[in-house]
Amino acid sequence: MSIQKKLDDLKEKNRLAELGGGAERIEKQHQAGKLTARERIALLLDEGSFQEMDKLVVHQSRDFGMEKKQIPGDGVVSGYGRIDGRQVFVFAQDFTVFGGSLSGANAAKIVKIMDLAMKVGAPIIGLNDSGGARIQEGVASLAGYADIFLRNVLASGVIPQISAVMGPCAGGAVYSPAITDFIIMTKESGNMFITGPDVIKAVTHEEVSMEELGGAETHNALSGVAHFAAENEQHALALIRELLSFIPSNNLEDPPEKETSDPPDRSSEEASLLVPDDPYQPYDIRQVIREVVDENYFFEVQAEYARNIVIGFGRLAGKPVGVVANQPDHLAGALDINASDKGARFVRFCDAFNIPLITFEDVPGFLPGVAQEHGGIIRHGAKLLYAFAEATVPKVTVITRKAYGGAYCVMASKHIRADINYAFPSAEIAVMGPEGAVKIVYKRELNGSSESTLARDAKISEFREKFANPYIACEKGYLDEVIEPRSTRPKLIAALRVLENKRDKNPPKKHGNIPL
Repeated sequence: MSIQKKLDDLKEKNRLAELGGGAERIEKQHQAGKLTARERIALLLDEGSFQEMDKLVVHQSRDFGMEKKQIPGDGVVSGYGRIDGRQVFVFAQDFTVFGGSLSGANAAKIVKIMDLAMKVGAPIIGLNDSGGARIQEGVASLAGYADIFLRNVLASGVIPQISAVMGPCAGGAVYSPAITDFIIMTKESGNMFITGPDVIKAVTHEEVSMEELGGAETHNALSGVAHFAAENEQHALALIRELLSFIPSNNLEDPPEKETSDPPDRSSEEASLLVPDDPYQPYDIRQVIREVVDENYFFEVQAEYARNIVIGFGRLAGKPVGVVANQPDHLAGALDINASDKGARFVRFCDAFNIPLITFEDVPGFLPGVAQEHGGIIRHGAKLLYAFAEATVPKVTVITRKAYGGAYCVMASKHIRADINYAFPSAEIAVMGPEGAVKIVYKRELNGSSESTLARDAKISEFREKFANPYIACEKGYLDEVIEPRSTRPKLIAALRVLENKRDKNPPKKHGNIPL
């Protein structure tokens, strides 16, 4: 065979592999409003940077007539490329080939690039669009899932792992995205669930649509499984690129810096007006965050879930930071079960990847209620406490208003190794609010008074003047400085600069036992 014939043969094999399930199935994919696996990769990566691996792999199944149905690539496109010039690894399930179902062969393709990503210290991105395990392969398919799960666990905290769910993701398939750091779901087409609507109807007699059960809005607002809901696939891929701009390639690197024209000494008069004088008046903490960060740009994570706490990324003097903030605009910013979980996981991610933590605190306490207590608020609240206490990255806290009770301790207080703690003059740091404190401390005295209302108001004013301020904590060294709100940005930047070479470590151990 001549060299030219061999080259022609190679071109034909590549053409067939790139055709996936064929023109007809590609057209069906487009009609469903979905891109193909290769189109997704092309949009995600820097132009011309994708290097495909295992393009000609086929499955080894010989049952149910599968030996007659071998398609090069076998339902997943995998390889490596670049995003903004940085190395990444990617796999995209191809729904046009056997519905993107997982076989032993295509699981091995995914495992191969995950292992390579670990060796070179680069992020791994999974674009999920699959009907699940390939039934014809039986346990070999299940073994493939478990092989992937193991890599997800071993890679956790070592390299960033990002999942995009752009089609079905059901059964055991959901656990790979669930272990990864961030999940982006496309509205309408993306779905995740353990058991589908038909099984649920048969077992529990509940009727639910696929979208209601496991759609993007459900997992972003109700379950907290997902972190972003994308309007379409293009938006989802853009979100991945944006997310990566804030995080390092691995746990040994610092986050990527970005040039900014925003002066580090910029003060903000607007910040002084955002926290109301009335301690009961709500406000949007995100406005405070935006006033402080570079270019007023805050990249919020899990915006629709547990809205009483806000998490996300920003930059200060060009350097990425993770932000955790109580949200007085929802449930008065009280910590509940979901907010504790949401905050804890984000704190641990930032700590794993060397991203400094900025905490904005305005918390009246933990949310009271029988449902919260029975649901385990003690255990869940302890997760957030554990995460902040365990973190060794630079930690800077700003108390904007309320800091009551155990929630004060939990929200990156000085006592759990926060490095620098600031407070606004409007801060109130106490065991509880003035009204509750007076009711307990002066219970007998006020009950026996004929002018109990006037006496109570006087005691509340006295308590507020004496304890509902930041100065007692400042006198004890629990706060490093009471600052003017307008100087928050320069103060935070100065704090991060002094903490740039911070070295802290936890006692030697295999791992702690976080109260899961």
